[in-house]
Formats: sequence, C-alpha cells, structure tokens
Amino acid sequence: MSKFTHVIKRSGAIVPFKRERVMNAIYRSAVSVGGRDKETAEKLADKVIEVMEASFPDGHMPHIEEIQDVVEKVLIKHGHSTVAKEYILYRDERTRAREEDAKHASRPSEVIPWAKIWRVLNWAVKYKLNTIESMNERIRNGEFPQIVHESERRYNEQIYQASEMIIERKDKLKMVFISGPSSSGKTTTTLKLEQRLNDAGLKFRALIVDNYFHDLEMHPKDEFGDYDFETPQALDLEMIDNHLTRLAAGEEVKIPYYDFKTGTQYPDRTPMHLEDDEILLIDSLHGLYPKMSEDIPNDQKFKLYLEPLMQMKDADDNYVQWTDIRLIRRMLRDSVHRAYNPQQTLEHWHYVRASELRNIIPYINTADYIVNSAMPYELPLYRSRMFHLFEEWKDKYKGDAVRVDSHKRANRVYNMLKQVEPIKDDSPVPHDSVLREFIGGSSLKY
Repeated sequence: MSKFTHVIKRSGAIVPFKRERVMNAIYRSAVSVGGRDKETAEKLADKVIEVMEASFPDGHMPHIEEIQDVVEKVLIKHGHSTVAKEYILYRDERTRAREEDAKHASRPSEVIPWAKIWRVLNWAVKYKLNTIESMNERIRNGEFPQIVHESERRYNEQIYQASEMIIERKDKLKMVFISGPSSSGKTTTTLKLEQRLNDAGLKFRALIVDNYFHDLEMHPKDEFGDYDFETPQALDLEMIDNHLTRLAAGEEVKIPYYDFKTGTQYPDRTPMHLEDDEILLIDSLHGLYPKMSEDIPNDQKFKLYLEPLMQMKDADDNYVQWTDIRLIRRMLRDSVHRAYNPQQTLEHWHYVRASELRNIIPYINTADYIVNSAMPYELPLYRSRMFHLFEEWKDKYKGDAVRVDSHKRANRVYNMLKQVEPIKDDSPVPHDSVLREFIGGSSLKY
C-alpha cells in the first residue's frame, strides 16, 4: 500500500492516487512501440512508487508532473529507453498542445482541411444554415423538410464525386480505405459508395479490420480502467500490412476472427484472395494511419476521410464543435445497437478524443478526398432527444475533479442545444441517410 493517497492535477484539482494509472501509462507507451508485457509494466510501476516514497517526505502530495518525472527516470534506469522516449514524446505533445490552447494561436493548423471547410461554409451561408438562429428561422417557417433535402443532396454529391475519382484510377487501384473518427458515418458511406461503384461495374471485397484486434488482455487501459479499442495499437498492424501487401500481389491470406464476447483473436480462420477485377474495401478508424498500409504503393490505394465538418455558429459566435456532433451520434447509436448507457459514452469520450488527436487527425491531409458528413438538420433532432440528458449531466459533474472533461463537454453541448429549435418528427429523413446509422430506422443492412 502506497503512502500516497492523492495527487495534484495540472488544473490544481486533487484526485485519488492510483497505482493502476501509473502502470497503464507505462504500458500504453510500451504498446506504442510494439511491446505488450503487462507484467513488466506492473513491476516498473512499483519501482516508480518506491522511488517516490524514497524521494518525497511523509505527508507530501505529489503533483502529476513530479510523478511523470519519476516515470521517465525509472524507465531509463531499467533499460527501457525506447519506451521512455515514447513516454517523453507523448508528454511533450500534450504540453505543447496545452500551450497552444492557452495562446489561442492564430497560425493555420496543418491538420485542418481549410479548402474543404471553406466550401462547407460557403454552402451553409448560401442556404442560411451558417448560424443556429438562421436555421431556427427556417424551421419556424416550416422549412425543415427542405433543409433535410438540401443537406442530403449535398452529401450524396460528395459520394458521387469520390466515386468518380475512384473510377478514374480503377486500373491501378487495389484497395479503398474509408476512414474517419468515431461516429463520422463510415459504415453508411461505405455502403453507399460501394453501391455507386458496383453500378459503375467495379467489384469489391470487404475486409473487416476489427478481426485484427489483439487479445483483450493485451490492450492498454485508460485512466479509469476501461480497455482502449480506439488506439491503432489495439490492432495487429504488422499483420494487417502483411495481409494487404500479399492480397495486392494476388496471394491468398487467411483472415483472423475476433470474438468480442471473449476478447480473443483466432488466427488463420477465413481464406481471402482478390480476383484481378476486385478491389479491397476497408472501413476503419485508422485507414489513414501509416503503419496500417505502409508497404502498399500510394497509386494502389484510395483514401477517403469523413468528418462532420459543420460550419454553424451559435448566438455567442462559437462554432458548433465537430466532436460534439459525433459524441451525440455515438450516444444514440450505442444506446440503440450496443446497449451502452449514454452516460458511459460521455465519460469515455475524453479518451476517444485523445486517441483521435494523436492517431487520426494528424493524417487528414494525406486523404485523397474528404467527405463532410454533417447534416445541419441533425441538431434539431438531437435537441428533442438528448437535451434533457445534457442538462442533467452538466449539474451531475459540476465540481467533480475526476470528471472535469465530462462536465466541460456536457455543459458546452447543453448551451448549444438549448438554442436549437427542437424537432421530434424524423419522417422527412430518408431511410438510407447517414443519420439513420445513429437515430435508427435505416433501410441499409449494416
């Protein structure tokens, strides 16, 4: 039992000290460089606590920075310099990110698709959907069905444009990646794109990347003890790259099978071979992540990226945040299809977001085409479905030092949704809409 009971966070909040958090931080860094030895991570965590107890006087409440300093020293001292480097790099990334947030840096971000965003904003202004109030005015005028029609038409135009680009490259293409962060609409987009390309005479084979998950016991955990399925290192990236390379070369591979009930991967289960006229279709969070397909020439792969790039301001001149749209989408989908409490989704979202910022967002500009999956009309539907929950959560987490992120998100979404004119009737929404992936009632077979 450690003599330390609490730790001071960077915000100044005081939270319980947990050995598991130290161990998980070490293990996550090890996983990032290919290591999966939990027993060693646990021993190193114990060494960290030993050093802390020897270095700090009785009654001392360590700051998170002090603990991280000790972790670095222990990793290096015990011969884990590669893991230490990854730990230091990640720590430095987070420090720089906080500094940038504090400065409100005005220089353009290299990971934001500015040209695409300008086109989205231009479209929103044209249809008076660039502010919540202008959208509300149209709704009050009885134009909700028209807003749905305009939004769906724009989304489908993008699917058409992407399909045309793929058709132009069909002679060399071996695979199409459909990527994007959680709840960006990958599944529906994959189905609609496949349908469009099938109509044009192309043949596809789907590769289910989830079958490449490592066994559950090998996954890193977050600070609350939840297994992390969001990081690309949860997947056997080396096996995926090897299989993709062999498939592109015309070889047969045996795809593994992952049993989510037991958290076990069974290798060499399903034979797969690409015919000369077939293209591999891959729907994955991490389709842009370099190590997933690093040995595949760029001219053999087409990378499509999705994000709800909504360009709409609230009454306080703040843009609706894309991550908030996806958070609500995932809450609705998880509660309907996965029996997952929306509150659990909120509590876990900080971790989803951290993984996106590190493993997905940095590679946006490597995509061949970007689809904006935002539907301005989804906000009025969310107001009638979810507003009462965010109102409850903003009060529930207020003052909770452990759930600061949950409170921040709940409060922000509450303040945004309270400005939106609610709509209960979703009948104007087409049954093959990307939004049906989340609110239910889709005619597509997922």
